[in-house]
Amino acid sequence: MYRSGFVMAWNVFKFCTALRGLGSIMILLVLGVVGVSYYAVVLSIYGPALISGGLDSFIALLVLIMFHFLLVMLLWSYFSVVLTDPGGVPPNYRQVVDEERGDVDRLAGSEFSPLATPDPTNARVRYCRKCNQLKPPRCHHCSVCGRCVLKMDHHCVWVVNCVGALNYKYFLLFLFYTLLETTLVTLSLLPYFIEFFSDGEVSGSPSTLATTFLAFVLNLAFALSVFGFMIMHISLVSGNTTTIEAYEKKTTPKWRYDLGRKRNFEQVFGTVQRYWFIPAYSDEDLRKMPALQGLEYPSKPDLDSQEL
Repeated sequence: MYRSGFVMAWNVFKFCTALRGLGSIMILLVLGVVGVSYYAVVLSIYGPALISGGLDSFIALLVLIMFHFLLVMLLWSYFSVVLTDPGGVPPNYRQVVDEERGDVDRLAGSEFSPLATPDPTNARVRYCRKCNQLKPPRCHHCSVCGRCVLKMDHHCVWVVNCVGALNYKYFLLFLFYTLLETTLVTLSLLPYFIEFFSDGEVSGSPSTLATTFLAFVLNLAFALSVFGFMIMHISLVSGNTTTIEAYEKKTTPKWRYDLGRKRNFEQVFGTVQRYWFIPAYSDEDLRKMPALQGLEYPSKPDLDSQEL
């Protein structure tokens, strides 16, 4: 029995290691789809159409402007997710929050050893036995990254990173701009895709036709899949929850972090509107909103106590 359990744990470890290696390949795949789309839309069809004159030239100009704008925003958001640490537990973390009861305990003493003072057998203390440390509210352990991640949503192999407190907004913007970009490419290539199945002669070299066909199919598939993923995350943001927490809430009658749709949205995107659609936060929001740092979150009990 012990041996079978050991083998299972070892296999899981191998699976997590494989996911880490797969991530680098996924970045190349994303860049590959971008490259194929760029070749089909810009170099093969709408770039040459600029010199044709008339209405076709005007339409080509609009398509190219929108394509390049969305592409810049997509890549900016994507690499912001890839390169931004989602947030880890500080080594001097002291505050312990009971998520279920809304209680806040502070460990006695100005300094303590994280191994000696907290009692991991205390159900009211969130403690990670793998990291051997306290866990802040809404923090979860990622087996792929091998550490606890603040407000962890999920580990995404597409970005070779965890999606957590510090890069969740960037991930949502990546989905948003990916949906817009792939939809634009799909619609702009649709007439040429239909032409493949017409009885008339199709213009263009075999390589150009193959690239255009591939770009259409890939962008259509991504647009449909990202649309469903985007709808799911819009629902999560509106309830101020994560993918992991949405599963845990099945046994929780009320979610204490649900502050209403407007405030829930601000907990992810901030309060300064001009920053909502770029992968960055204003200095004002970073100063005034502790939730953006991933350690402290306003909740309904906190709001009730302030009103009394």
